[in-house]
Formats: sequence, structure tokens, C-alpha cells
Amino acid sequence: MSVRDYECDLQGIVNNAVYLNYLEHARHEFLLANQVNFVELSKQGIDLVVIKAELEYKKSLRPADKFYITVQVVRQGRLKMQFLQNVFADDNTLIVAAITTGVATKNGRPVKADLPIFRAE
Repeated sequence: MSVRDYECDLQGIVNNAVYLNYLEHARHEFLLANQVNFVELSKQGIDLVVIKAELEYKKSLRPADKFYITVQVVRQGRLKMQFLQNVFADDNTLIVAAITTGVATKNGRPVKADLPIFRAE
């Protein structure tokens, strides 16, 4: 991925809130690559929702910087899942370390998600 000018603030660095968008995009791509389709889940009445996001900012990205995001998912208890994500600059410098916690819900209530990413457990 690369930083777009409009994602930066007056200081010339990526605004802290923009990293949430980057992380969300990476989670969605990760899930799709692992046969988890939001549209199909929604048709079944299941929604994946974020309930907590923890970000630790290490360095800043600037306009046109290239970067990549790693994603690992682990089950936390019976209902929660945590996405361990890191944003790295192209030179492998750690930019942001994040833990995003989510749950699957059906009719607004948490349910255990039978997702392909957990079937090997």
C-alpha cells in the first residue's frame, strides 16, 4: 500500500485515525484470502464487529511512503477473536503495532463463529 496525500495532517504525517482504515482493509483482505466472505455471512445474519482496538504508534508515515501490514488471528476464549497486526514501512521499520478484538454477532448477540480460519484448531 502507499500513503495518499489527503491521509496526512498539517504536520505532514499520516493522521492517527487513518491507521484504523489501513488495519481494517488488511483484515478484510486477510479474511477474504481465508475464505471468510462478509456478504455471505451477512446473508446468514452473522456480522463480524470490532469491539476493541489498541494501537501503539512507533513511527510516522508520510505522503507517498510505501508500507505493508501483517495479520495474524487468534481465538480469545469462546467468542472473541484477536487480530494481531503490524504496519511496516517498506524498509521493515515498525510503524504501528495493533491488536483488534472482534466478535461475531447474530441478531445483535455474540455467537461462536465457525470460520474457516479457526477450523484447523
